[in-house]
Amino acid sequence: MVEALRQKGKLIVFSAPSGTGKSTIAKMVLQRLANVKFSVSATTRQKRAGEQEGVSYYFLNKEDFEEKISTGGFIEHEFFFGNHYGTLLDKTVEIIDAGTHILLDLDVKGALNVKRLFPDNSLLLFLKPPSIEVLEERLKGRASEDEESLKLRLDRARLELTYADRFDEVIVNDNLDKTVEKVTALISKFISNT
Repeated sequence: MVEALRQKGKLIVFSAPSGTGKSTIAKMVLQRLANVKFSVSATTRQKRAGEQEGVSYYFLNKEDFEEKISTGGFIEHEFFFGNHYGTLLDKTVEIIDAGTHILLDLDVKGALNVKRLFPDNSLLLFLKPPSIEVLEERLKGRASEDEESLKLRLDRARLELTYADRFDEVIVNDNLDKTVEKVTALISKFISNT
């Protein structure tokens, strides 16, 4: 993995508890930073109408995905709702070798693995809610959670918050516009440093 330490492109990783605004912030930041692209994940789920290979996902069958797991072909991977999802190591290296900066949306363990593999070329940003109470209100406001799933998300959020001090920057999302400005500035500074 030594060659990965000298890549031209850089990796920016967002992690945050569900309901923190991570997806919204990522979309807004990507609109402002034309030289940063969103990472495309691999999955074993079936392609949906309108999805394109290498644009929406890299679609792999279960056997190929599991083979890549066994040979260390993923930066991170997880299994949920009956399908595998992961970030392909070879595709990531290929993209950053070409000088492209990548934004990844990963859980805390996946983010820390990026830092382990690319210590000098990665910036880990942890987006934090103002408080657990505010997060709970945001999740309730979605009206998509029953009591059990709300409890599970809040328990997971509490666990994820214990990892925040391992990230390069922790940003509290208490004002969307200010958070986007701060995150954009942090990423711009990081990618301009060689």
